[in-house]
Amino acid sequence: MAQLFSGRSASGSLASARMTDVPAHPDTAAMQQALVEASTAAAHGDVPVGAVVVIDGRVVASAHNERQRSNDPTAHAEILALRDAAHRVGSWRLTTATLVVTLEPCPMCAGALVAARVRRLVYGADDPKAGACGSLYNICADPRLNHELEVTPGVLAEQSSVLLREFFAERRSGSDGGGEDR
Repeated sequence: MAQLFSGRSASGSLASARMTDVPAHPDTAAMQQALVEASTAAAHGDVPVGAVVVIDGRVVASAHNERQRSNDPTAHAEILALRDAAHRVGSWRLTTATLVVTLEPCPMCAGALVAARVRRLVYGADDPKAGACGSLYNICADPRLNHELEVTPGVLAEQSSVLLREFFAERRSGSDGGGEDR
């Protein structure tokens, strides 16, 4: 069983290391936690994307999109999770880390993965409009950059896609004007 813990509290601050046993394939278990994070983002009006950082079989950080909540264009789940993980391990170099995220990272987030020297990326749904890990660009596997990482796409992709479709359908039918992108 993998040991997992939550990284951010509901207020967005780092939470204490609360451990829980999760029986499943490590990628699936971590993605399930990322899906919970994604649901939290949707609950406060942000696009439902969640991410966790796994090192040595343990989730050391977890986060969800907070752009709307914090009025910060860089507050993507991946960026927040990487920041928390770096803080927690005491280094910006996350060379043994796997980032698990519900949606294929955008160029900014893929660049952050390369900059942090993340070993591996696991993602759920492809992002044909902004994906930078195989859909539109392939920043994570560009030999011109100083680091490449292993990419595993499609883990619990349908669950990730459903969250996104439902979120945008609700926004389109609501009075907020919709149109929110990642």
